[in-house]
Amino acid sequence: MTMSSSLNAGVAGLSSNATRLAAISDNIANSSTFGYRRVETDFQSLVVSANGGNYSAGGVRSTTQRLVDEGGSLVTTSNANDLAVRGRGMLPVASESDVAADNGKPQMMLTTTGSFRTDADGFLRTDSGLVLLGWPANPDGTIPQYPRDTSDGLEPVQINVSQLTGEPTTKIDLGINLPATETIAGGNGRDQQLSVEYFDNLGKSENILIDFDPTVPATGASNEWTMTLKDSAQGGAVIGEYTLTFDDVRASGGTLKDVTTLSGGAYDPASGNLIVNVQGGPMEINIGALGTSNGLTQLSDGFAPLAISKDGSPVGNMTSAKVDDRGFVHASFDTGATRTIYQVPLVDLPNPNGLVAMDQQTYLPSTDSGSFFLWNAGDGPTGDVVAFAREESATDVASELTEMIQTQRAYSSNAKVIQTVDQMLQETTNIKR
Repeated sequence: MTMSSSLNAGVAGLSSNATRLAAISDNIANSSTFGYRRVETDFQSLVVSANGGNYSAGGVRSTTQRLVDEGGSLVTTSNANDLAVRGRGMLPVASESDVAADNGKPQMMLTTTGSFRTDADGFLRTDSGLVLLGWPANPDGTIPQYPRDTSDGLEPVQINVSQLTGEPTTKIDLGINLPATETIAGGNGRDQQLSVEYFDNLGKSENILIDFDPTVPATGASNEWTMTLKDSAQGGAVIGEYTLTFDDVRASGGTLKDVTTLSGGAYDPASGNLIVNVQGGPMEINIGALGTSNGLTQLSDGFAPLAISKDGSPVGNMTSAKVDDRGFVHASFDTGATRTIYQVPLVDLPNPNGLVAMDQQTYLPSTDSGSFFLWNAGDGPTGDVVAFAREESATDVASELTEMIQTQRAYSSNAKVIQTVDQMLQETTNIKR
């Protein structure tokens, strides 16, 4: 019985070391595979002998585990859509065949890195057929509230480079100096006119016509102007009229002292904003808060549009898209405008090592990994997304070769045990001769 158990223990040793060699072989074979996570083999002894009596060898049992939580280092690349996760978290992807089948929601798989490029349909995919998933943004670039404990809402990230888009103008900041000499007695009282372009809801160019009419007093200085706003989209209709009074004291001379609304939206003295209605909807115009010099001023004798800025853009073609460190996909247009079109979340689980390993360095959640949660990159326990980067294999070739030598010696030793038991059994057989 004891010799038989020795033989079985030797066989178990051969099998366990063969398993370890297979794991080492897999690790070395994937030493240049981006995103590969190495497999580790552990041995556990088996004790089957009872207390007292003859000893019976139990042998050994091997178990393997893929160490998903041990990643490789990041290396830079030249592709803007080469993505890697720096820190905790994984990118959601789906197989190209699953997306092409269009049978509803594609199955979410997880990966830590990928070289994504647009295919013929505009999907961001890898050469191995993995399509990046993300939440689509609203037309204004905001991300709706999606559930975070399910993959519902995730869609394949699709970049339509032939897409046309335009952003309507919703805010204009006016930085203009009005000549103080026009509001003194005996002044010319000349109107100062300005046309500010804006883009309507269809991307067409329109203008707000601004007329500054000075009040000329009989004596002294009025420091007062009437500002009239007209909308070209409405045939030059007046959309706002305001009386502007400027201060002339030493501490705050030339800044707005008071604004009286004659028509149009009310002026907010704290923010300096007033809202008028152009044809496409409300338009916020900032003329500066009272007592500040960052909007309308009245100094010296020159009319000077110093700083006029606005949001919105004309219609343009999408030229490229890239993912930032927070996972937002930004589309760039030939007009210089950018817009958020997707957000790629990072998926985190309590036990990454419990994930089910699939082909192409992808993983599936399981009961062992725990329930997943979709985080904004950089929030909670997750790291950030790095563009122009790939994650190298987690394999350390030197360590694997060292373990291979150990495994070879252990395998040879177990083979020697079997050979020795065979010789002892042969000697036992020879006793009868």
